[in-house]
Amino acid sequence: MTARVRTAWGAIAVAALLIAQSVPAVAEPAATPTQTAATERDGQHDFDFEVGHWRIHLKRLVHPLTGSKTWVEFDGTSVTRMLWNGRAQIEEFETTAATDHIEGLTLRTYNPQSHQWRLYWANSNDGLLVVPQIGEFKDGVGEFYAQDIFNRKSILIRFIWSKTNSDTPHFEQSFSADGGKTWEVNWITDQTRVPEADFHAQMPAVAEQAGQHDFDFLFGTLKYHLKRRQHPLTGSTTWVEAGGTSVGYQIWDGRADLTETAADGSNGRLMGLTLRTFNPKTRQWYLYWANSRDGIIAAPQIGEFKNGVGEFFATDTLDDRAILVRFLWSGTASKSPHFEQSFSADGGKTWEVNWISESSR
Repeated sequence: MTARVRTAWGAIAVAALLIAQSVPAVAEPAATPTQTAATERDGQHDFDFEVGHWRIHLKRLVHPLTGSKTWVEFDGTSVTRMLWNGRAQIEEFETTAATDHIEGLTLRTYNPQSHQWRLYWANSNDGLLVVPQIGEFKDGVGEFYAQDIFNRKSILIRFIWSKTNSDTPHFEQSFSADGGKTWEVNWITDQTRVPEADFHAQMPAVAEQAGQHDFDFLFGTLKYHLKRRQHPLTGSTTWVEAGGTSVGYQIWDGRADLTETAADGSNGRLMGLTLRTFNPKTRQWYLYWANSRDGIIAAPQIGEFKNGVGEFFATDTLDDRAILVRFLWSGTASKSPHFEQSFSADGGKTWEVNWISESSR
């Protein structure tokens, strides 16, 4: 689990599949490993211990970095599902105290080039993924770091996972306000594995918001066929066709969901995922995607559905030039939803469609 708390196919799942062999919406940086793959440890199964069902006991420091010694304790549950044959995971996390309730998720992705993990956390209060913790396991202990803002000041954050070879893994989060010279622990989690048959999450019901079920049409297993313009924004009229399958999972009772996708490309089996999270305050969706080549989450497309059509926008770069990206979902009430991705190089005055996909059950 990831501790930070803040007060798919929906993005384009198929884009996460073939991005490594296409012209991507996001220009991916070349890998620069400091060691050769032959000498680096393969850690893609380091988080396998988390797969399954758990009871959670959490202690959280109420006011970190203030000298406070007041802690609040929570009890709850978590469920972790494996993705990409172990190279990614999604965890649903939910705990409750006398006066507080935390509902979140952690998306963990592995970069086979750097041999490191990225841990992305989102809270159901706003659905935003925070800056990822990045790190790896050594001698059975996982350490992960990030820089972030707390109380308007820049701090370092450290996660430590231990006892991972047992049925009672231990997790700690710490903050440092002095560049890592000293650390204050503010989140301690102990979890106990329980059999799925004995697992019954009993958490407070959350009032439904209009729009939170907009992507329910992508749950389950679907087949898709896509057409991709080979060279966007160049005048090219050459298209490439491909196909594959996707499996969609519900999270937070429909206020988030994840779709895992797979296809056979010229470079072998390609896998991707799309995480979609709903912000109940703005009633908009954030569409995040990653592919198994590097596990990096791209900047989200943001938008909503109106009159049965979903429209989502983001700024990005293509060939080092700033562009706008638009996603359109239509036909969502049918058995064959339709998706289009378009680019604009003139601030949205004109759009060129470069990706079309049709899905079916």
